[in-house]
Amino acid sequence: MEKRTDCMDWKLKGSTQRTESPMLQGQEGGAEDTEADELSESFQLLQIDVACECQERETLPTGGTPWSSKNVQRKQRHWEKIIAARKSKRKQEKERKKANRAENPGVCTQHSKRFLKALTKEKLLEARHSGPRLCIDLSMTDHMSKKEMSRLAGQIRRLYGSNKRADRPFWICLTGFTAASPLYEECLRMNDGFSSYQLDITEEDCFSLFPLESLVYLTPDSEHALEDVDLNKVYVLGGLVDESIQKKVTFQKAQEHSVKTARLPIQEYMVRRPNGKNYHSEILAINQVFDILSTYFDTHNWPKALKKGVSPGKGYVLQSPDE
Repeated sequence: MEKRTDCMDWKLKGSTQRTESPMLQGQEGGAEDTEADELSESFQLLQIDVACECQERETLPTGGTPWSSKNVQRKQRHWEKIIAARKSKRKQEKERKKANRAENPGVCTQHSKRFLKALTKEKLLEARHSGPRLCIDLSMTDHMSKKEMSRLAGQIRRLYGSNKRADRPFWICLTGFTAASPLYEECLRMNDGFSSYQLDITEEDCFSLFPLESLVYLTPDSEHALEDVDLNKVYVLGGLVDESIQKKVTFQKAQEHSVKTARLPIQEYMVRRPNGKNYHSEILAINQVFDILSTYFDTHNWPKALKKGVSPGKGYVLQSPDE
């Protein structure tokens, strides 16, 4: 009973202090009567709440430990087992790495993320001066839908990610690309850290930015198959995601500027695979084309490069299954 009385005194004391606040003292007489009625009802509720709280405390075990259900106790034991297993796994991993370093003293230790990030940045900056150059022509996005722009922004992200992982990266330039365009906003929304990408972004068109004789526009409609990746050339990919499949858009644009065109050597190294839909296409996303170029530049092996970039859904397979 003493605990219950203490609880009541504390609750009532706090309520009494609130009734003596300057706000309540400044009210008119009618409002005071209403406040008094409300306070009376509040006191009754407080008495019920305090009685329940004190009753719950009286039912606790003598040790003062709160009671919990068997389900809660089971979950607690399960969580403790998970924590213990994780600690044991971390300990075993540390011991394994320590033993590996002792057996292979000449092998370099794993680098930190900061070091790897700095190394990647250095490689990308070096590619600006000595690596092959790839231009993404983004001057054809005016007639693209928002969905198509979102897909193109995703392709740019994947292309840049592949270039970061490459041993011999390309230098990438996004031309015809304005900061006020919907595509730029979509790239910022979808691509984390897009504003800090190690590449060139310019509003200029690729045909005015580079000498025309140095450009090679890659398009599946070209009659000439690409034979090699030349460091003296600038390879151009049309940044176009067109669900309506307008034919020869990039090819016609290259012809208008008298620029050399080339296609990937899919026909030379791959054959059509029979499928239920009788579907065969040489139209690839820009990140798929880049994967082919990057792999070939690293290996000088077209079958290996085409296998990496041409997905089975395109309906083509390598002529030799051993490649």
